[in-house]
Amino acid sequence: MANKLTSRSIDYSKWYNEIVVNADLAENSAVRGCMIIKPYGYAIWEKMQAELDTMFKDTGHENAYFPLFVPKSLFEAEEKNAEGFAKECAVVTHYRLKNDESNPGKLIVDPNAKLEEELVVRPTSEAVIWNTYKTWIQSYRDLPILINQWANVVRWEMRTRLFLRTAEFLWQEGHTAHATQAEAMAEAKQMNQVYADFVENYMAIPVIQGIKTESERFAGAVETFCIEALMQDGKALQAGTSHFLGQNFSKAFDVKYATADGGLEYVWATSWGVSTRLIGALIMTHSDDNGLVLPPNLAPIQVVIIPIYRGEEQQKEVALTANKIKKQLEQKNIRVKFDNRDKFKPGFKFNEYELKGVPLRIAIGPKDLENGTVEIARRDTLSKSIVTQDEITQYVSSQLSQIQSDLFEKAKAFRSENITVVDDFATFQEVINGKGGFVSAHWDGTNESEEAIKKATKATIRCIPLDNEKEDGVCVYSGKPSQQRVLFAKSY
Repeated sequence: MANKLTSRSIDYSKWYNEIVVNADLAENSAVRGCMIIKPYGYAIWEKMQAELDTMFKDTGHENAYFPLFVPKSLFEAEEKNAEGFAKECAVVTHYRLKNDESNPGKLIVDPNAKLEEELVVRPTSEAVIWNTYKTWIQSYRDLPILINQWANVVRWEMRTRLFLRTAEFLWQEGHTAHATQAEAMAEAKQMNQVYADFVENYMAIPVIQGIKTESERFAGAVETFCIEALMQDGKALQAGTSHFLGQNFSKAFDVKYATADGGLEYVWATSWGVSTRLIGALIMTHSDDNGLVLPPNLAPIQVVIIPIYRGEEQQKEVALTANKIKKQLEQKNIRVKFDNRDKFKPGFKFNEYELKGVPLRIAIGPKDLENGTVEIARRDTLSKSIVTQDEITQYVSSQLSQIQSDLFEKAKAFRSENITVVDDFATFQEVINGKGGFVSAHWDGTNESEEAIKKATKATIRCIPLDNEKEDGVCVYSGKPSQQRVLFAKSY
């Protein structure tokens, strides 16, 4: 298996697509804009699910599941949410097909099977969930409700790219209900922090936490918190969002609770989610021209052992030692694969696991048996070391931790080098269209300036950083007074 990927510097988009397909992560399906997630790609998603699910449960959340179909009348109840997603909705109008009498073997929609009410295939679940919460919530004793669901959603995107933007994708969506504004706001901030911790500690991707401008908020939200990451091509990627919904949905669905002193109040709400888009972020942050590079904390296979031998006798001897090493590593909860397939040569396997981004590769042959050593190669640096078999467990554990740390620090250094402070629009345009990355610039807070900048440069305000310091200045576009800088970038 030769790793003949297009170089990132020549065609970044093509390089990305080739990694997704050649590393066996996903492929396009027969349905336009939809993807098939292959076992290796799904194994990465399962690792993400497992870690996030634990973090959700540690913060008091429970999993549930809600219907895929949303009656159109429910979807319309919260106007801003409905308007925001209307253009992306797939709609079910009929419930049956029938044989086409004029064209045997073909099926047509049965005109007599039209639904009394059209069903929206969920682009997000606020409507159906808040209609349900109306029956669950009567009193302050029923609050808070802290629910998460793992599901698929459909957003009929016109321009799609595997993992980054597809018509159907997998995600989790949290939906919580609270008695007070303060509780709901604290929840929204907490979950944004949970996302930041996950992406930094497991994905080794540094993120900037912030809030979205009014035009970039989730449809129906009062405030949207976000985490923004920077990809190797200088474009930003929204890695996760957490929304303070205020009382918008509780008022739309008339969800009230009886207070302790006998009053009646509308419930306060949040929603939050991340999706399989995170796999795209993982690829574009760490990978290189040789293929995928996976951080050990999320790699389905952390170590692969590849035997080198000639003849059946050597094969048996090498396998005995390889299986012993595998068992030792597994006892330390290290995910190990011993690739003893005899139909492929070692060189083919080396290339295969390099392309798939396995953090460490152990090669062991007859000479290693004689010397009591193995060769261990790091995927991120492509460096090799000779290690005695007695040292393997400690060395591998240490290297996995080091790789995780090194990947994060490398990505963090790249981000730091690509945050540019700009004070005039000519320089702003030059940086956005040339160097790329995040541009830190003053903005006057108006939708007009935000939209004009977007129209002129295709750059959007990615976030107003949470750790922003007040700083008097003038808007980079309008020249009007400004009290803080915001982060602009072109984005996915």
